[in-house]
Amino acid sequence: MQLKWLEDFMALAQMRSFGRAAELRHVTHPAFGRRIKALEAWAGTPLIERGSLPVTLTAAGASLLDNAQQMLGSLGHARNALLDAAGRQAGTVTLATGRTLARTLLADLLLHLRPVLAQGELRILTRSLTDTVQMLERGEADFMLIYHHPLLALRLSAKQYAHLTLAQDKLVPVSRANAQGRGQHGFGARTAAPYLAYGGTLALGRLVEDHLANNPHAPRLKRVIECDSADAVFEYALKGLGVAWLPWSMVSGACKAGRLVVLGDAHVEVGFEVRAYRAKRRLSPPAERLWQILEQR
Repeated sequence: MQLKWLEDFMALAQMRSFGRAAELRHVTHPAFGRRIKALEAWAGTPLIERGSLPVTLTAAGASLLDNAQQMLGSLGHARNALLDAAGRQAGTVTLATGRTLARTLLADLLLHLRPVLAQGELRILTRSLTDTVQMLERGEADFMLIYHHPLLALRLSAKQYAHLTLAQDKLVPVSRANAQGRGQHGFGARTAAPYLAYGGTLALGRLVEDHLANNPHAPRLKRVIECDSADAVFEYALKGLGVAWLPWSMVSGACKAGRLVVLGDAHVEVGFEVRAYRAKRRLSPPAERLWQILEQR
């Protein structure tokens, strides 16, 4: 049995889709399916319900998922203990997050975290949501900073992990402003508005697509660009290429400066939280100080 099979299985349980899980694991759909079958052959029993959409775990699969999370977490903790013994991690705190959060909320948080930075090093790693969760579970990160929304529910044990809600944010549809201060693109016109979409691997993309698919107030849109970088989508919106749903924390400055215009009303916005997570076990002194600073915000 290979550890990557367990990581594949955890990605499948998180995404509940073979295609999306294969994307996150950077393998082809057929190769991903073969690895899940290999894991089932090793387990000696089916781990997923065949024919169910979205993917559903069997009782054996749910049991294996819990054991896999604990196993990979223990391996990560053991690795950290070895590194600590070698003196490689003294004073270093590792935080895993997404690329968009790294340049928005986290950039502001760093000002409050200067007492920790003065005494050591904060290592920031940007990954997909699934990879970020797995890094925390494997003990490769002291903390993770992620978006929270019911659609992005995490399979983290409340007995093992604690969290703090650090901010409330929202995705708002924006367009480049024209000379009159109105949106270059808008909703309600005869033609569908050009839509700048996120790639399916982004958590923000999952929130927007679900919102548009289930919202009776959703405007008419025509997908013209899909990109797996919120930073790039932001730039495309600034250049007038279409309408994009972007975090208010990212676009508020451009909107106040008159470069972008928010379209529609609250019906087309998507609210979410930003949360920090940690294991409940004792962390290193610098990591514990960082958590205390976050609790006092």
